[in-house]
Amino acid sequence: EHTHLSSMAGLARSVRLFARSSSSNAALAAPPHLAKAASVRRRLEEQVLASQLGGGEQRIASQHNRGKLTARERLELFLDPGSFREYDALKAHRCIDFGMQEQVPPGDGVVTGHGLVDGRRVFVFSQDFTVFGGSLSESHAEKICKVMDQAMLVGAPVIGLNDSGGARIQEGIASLAGYAEVFQRNVEASGVVPQLSVIMGPCAGGAVYSPAMTDFTMMVDHTSYMFVTGPEVVKTVTNEVITAEELGGSRTHTRTSGVAHLSAANDLEAMSALRRLVGFLPSSNREPPPVRETEDSRARKDSALDRIVPEDPNVPYDMGALVRRVLDDRELLEVSPSYAKNIITGFGRMEGATVGIVANQPQELAGCLDIDASAKAARFVRFCDCFNIPLLTFVDVPGFLPGRAQEHGGIIRHGAKLLFAYAEATVPKVTVITRKAYGGAYDVMSSKHLRADVNYAWPSAEVAVMGAKGAVEIIFRGKNVEEETLRYEAKFANPLVAAQRGFVDAVISPSETRTRICEDLELLRDKQVQRPWKKHSNIPL
Repeated sequence: EHTHLSSMAGLARSVRLFARSSSSNAALAAPPHLAKAASVRRRLEEQVLASQLGGGEQRIASQHNRGKLTARERLELFLDPGSFREYDALKAHRCIDFGMQEQVPPGDGVVTGHGLVDGRRVFVFSQDFTVFGGSLSESHAEKICKVMDQAMLVGAPVIGLNDSGGARIQEGIASLAGYAEVFQRNVEASGVVPQLSVIMGPCAGGAVYSPAMTDFTMMVDHTSYMFVTGPEVVKTVTNEVITAEELGGSRTHTRTSGVAHLSAANDLEAMSALRRLVGFLPSSNREPPPVRETEDSRARKDSALDRIVPEDPNVPYDMGALVRRVLDDRELLEVSPSYAKNIITGFGRMEGATVGIVANQPQELAGCLDIDASAKAARFVRFCDCFNIPLLTFVDVPGFLPGRAQEHGGIIRHGAKLLFAYAEATVPKVTVITRKAYGGAYDVMSSKHLRADVNYAWPSAEVAVMGAKGAVEIIFRGKNVEEETLRYEAKFANPLVAAQRGFVDAVISPSETRTRICEDLELLRDKQVQRPWKKHSNIPL
């Protein structure tokens, strides 16, 4: 007990001495473990700050001068405020060749993590052009692969904001291996979670194949481009002089090649459009499409639909305007609106739930199916089928586009893609024939024979092998053309024969189309289809 009291007295004297010394100007040093923690915190703060600055203020200013935002500024616009949670902010490259060990910025040129869009979880990566030109290293690829793996694990979309000069040459084959790891995950994630790409700067060489395998690609006008070989290589090999914009700019890929589906005037508009697109998509193949509240009643009838199709079958009309009158709030987000304009693809809503739209456009090529239209629509149908999005098909198709260019270009093979996609799709399928449905194109456009669930025809519909004039020329070999044409039209230029055979379920008034479709989608909500076991199908690519 005496020993204990002596110890307590000694402790008290020590406390008094410590208090007196603390009040003096000469402060005692912190204990070693506290000093170490303070040092780690200080170094952490420095590295986090360096990661947030990317390539530094000068390169950020250069990025802004090009009309481009930084990787982090883009994420701030895209994601809900305060929702971003970053992964691997301090991850750095491991290269020691060509003096790279002297430049080891934290983050390694890509910002990765997850956040919310309208309260729904998404995973993101945003390449930082201010750090080594956004070039992909082994570590850079590992960061991207991590968010893709996590997205598949939890069932959430992956969004990539691409702004990269390509492979990091200093790392050699390790960089190429990094690309291949990303490509493999693009394939594994296909049909599991939606994958979206936005090209917001250069995307060249092997880097183009990751966006090409994602579901939808958007480009920014005048600041983004995609090509396998750039203008300098093209000039060297073919002696052709062409600019980067002409070779692989947004106009080229949204209008000519079809590689990109959407375009935006600038980074700000791109992020807004991207948020809108995400709002139509389910988080994964395990979830139904999102539902948004609407006051647009299923009972709404639009009398304008009764007059929208011209009496003359050769007069065009705007199928886009027709489709919008059926959808909730007349909202249609077109996908690839500037490519293969003879067919419309896009997303709308019926009673708040997402639907996919495929529709022939009589204002372009009379609505004929050609190579580009077939491939465009087939890809879209397959996406909707992957992610449980019902398909609404509006038909006004006089057939496949004739001509040497189409036949030599493989219209048989490409047309078969659309047929295959519709036949393979197991989501609810509702078809409305508004006017012409001729020949093989009638079969292809989600006909009853390809297991469409509900097929309607308007009174203006014509379901036949071909138009009256062509049929009469063949059948009667040019004799009594006018008289026989009138007889043919009376018998076949209407939907009655198809209705009598059960190839359309009902001939309906155009103004009641919305009501009928809403009822059908409710009926088909729990549709189940059993198919023969197979490893996978072999679509004619």
